[in-house]
Amino acid sequence: MRILVDADACPVVRIVERVAKEHEIPVILLCDTNHVLRSDYSEVKVIDAGRDAVDFALLGACSAGDIVVTQDYGVAAMILGKGAYGIHQSGKWYTNDNIDQLLMERHMAGKARRAKKKHHVKGPAKRTEEDDARFEEGFRGLVEREIHG
Repeated sequence: MRILVDADACPVVRIVERVAKEHEIPVILLCDTNHVLRSDYSEVKVIDAGRDAVDFALLGACSAGDIVVTQDYGVAAMILGKGAYGIHQSGKWYTNDNIDQLLMERHMAGKARRAKKKHHVKGPAKRTEEDDARFEEGFRGLVEREIHG
């Protein structure tokens, strides 16, 4: 088992590394040339900038049994198809039972945005300590479930 992180602007990298280190699980951080990271624990793979380049590299590196941290529902659907496990930075696990609904919600939200002539995108809400705690709880649960079967 390895942990792969879609690390472009990912706010939970340090939490992932801390938990992985406790369990001696290798971590690979994938980022593009616009978000170069450094880590004392993880292997960092820098991918050429380009639309979905990191996503494709992550999918190519992912194997059955790996844990993938991504906020991209499309990537999540594909890693589930490879037998990997996925978690969103909110702490929500991606499963075969919820991925279709998540993809449909993403589609409908995109459709609604495109239907508006003017749309002011505020961006995501500022991340809180509670968000980090929720992610860590979900991530620890996933890691421990996979370690202990």
